[in-house]
Amino acid sequence: MKIINRKFNREYKKLETIEAGIVLTGAEVKSVRAGRLKLDDSFVKIMGNEAYLINAQISVYEYARAIEYDQKRTRKLLLHKKELLRLKTKMASAGLTLAPKSCYNKGPLIKLEIALVKGRKDLEKRKLEKKRDISRNEKREAKEFMKP
Repeated sequence: MKIINRKFNREYKKLETIEAGIVLTGAEVKSVRAGRLKLDDSFVKIMGNEAYLINAQISVYEYARAIEYDQKRTRKLLLHKKELLRLKTKMASAGLTLAPKSCYNKGPLIKLEIALVKGRKDLEKRKLEKKRDISRNEKREAKEFMKP
């Protein structure tokens, strides 16, 4: 199981990635393993000496009791103190942010891949899309040309 943040490459420029554990309840673990996690509008925030995943949506597990379950609750991330300190200093000095890239299984554990990123401006996003469109068209034309 691997869940990818589809908006990541368009919105951000990746500088560095880190693997973090995530604190979940039992029903949330089963729901994530079933692939019901959305990372599209989520972000990571460091508050105090702890990192939190904010605005990630984990849908209700169908066989669990869903009494007052908040799908977008804030979830704690498990990182070493040295990693947190290093990330804090980089974020403060360079104006960078943390964003979730993907979520996956590593044995019985569920890990979240977070990245130290710099946000892209609208102009950069359009240039990136145009570049991808041009390369896609070139590949298509080359394929058409190679047909017998």
